[in-house]
Amino acid sequence: MVKIEIDEESGFCFGVVKAIHKAEEELAEGSPLYCLGDIVHNSREVERLKQNGLNTIEHEDFSKLQGARVLLRAHGEPPSTYQTAIHNHINIIDATCPVVLHLQQRIKQQYLRLKSSSSDSQIIIYGKNGHAEVLGLVGQTEGHAIVIEHLDDAKKLNLSKDTYLYSQTTKSLVGFREVVEYINQHISPQAHFEYFDTICRQVANRIPNIRKFASSHDLIFFVSGKKSSNGKMLFSECLSVNSNSHLIDSKEEIDLSLLNGVSSIGICGATSTPKWAMEEVSDFLKQSLQKN
Repeated sequence: MVKIEIDEESGFCFGVVKAIHKAEEELAEGSPLYCLGDIVHNSREVERLKQNGLNTIEHEDFSKLQGARVLLRAHGEPPSTYQTAIHNHINIIDATCPVVLHLQQRIKQQYLRLKSSSSDSQIIIYGKNGHAEVLGLVGQTEGHAIVIEHLDDAKKLNLSKDTYLYSQTTKSLVGFREVVEYINQHISPQAHFEYFDTICRQVANRIPNIRKFASSHDLIFFVSGKKSSNGKMLFSECLSVNSNSHLIDSKEEIDLSLLNGVSSIGICGATSTPKWAMEEVSDFLKQSLQKN
């Protein structure tokens, strides 16, 4: 008998849960509702909400709307989005994750303090270039913050300036600490360095859990949308402890030959993976094994 287990710690983080619940509440009112960007980096959940009436738009579409209702997803938005909404009489339903919103406020306050002083300084954001959350964070600094994705990027910084380091909420804690260590070792003696660990612990704490979960099974199916940066990061953690780990978007991508000779199968996913998607994979595997 093959054991099949779904990781109880996998699935939506509370920020995504909040945004989706908000969308469902607003959709229940019946009037048209738009979402600026995919509400979550999972195409199947986006499609489910689309069937319920949620229309996904991009910034170019947003700038042309007048008097509409628009949901802002958990990733957050730069100040320019709110300014456009005021100008176009758009009703904003703000589902920005509270953790992200707090980080935006901290970076904006830091930027305003530095702007009013005469110090030669820089704000650094450890995050993924172009990511929706990072665009919102950089927007708090009128576009002046410098984004670094890797330790190698930190090596290109001008460390003769006062430096203030923040992180995208879903980045790796290990990677952030490597950047901090490098800057500490190479910052000019005349420059000031402060760093702020702004990584969401609900996300960061999933790493040790998912490593433990992946190592306890013969075969791992990691269910995630291909756009999810969190999914890519957590899947790499699965692979690091279990080479028989496979990234899938849905049950249709499962290679049934992988089931041969295994005694336990683990199913897990990203912070953008709905529980129903993992349960669907579990049901499919159970049915396939019964046929054999």
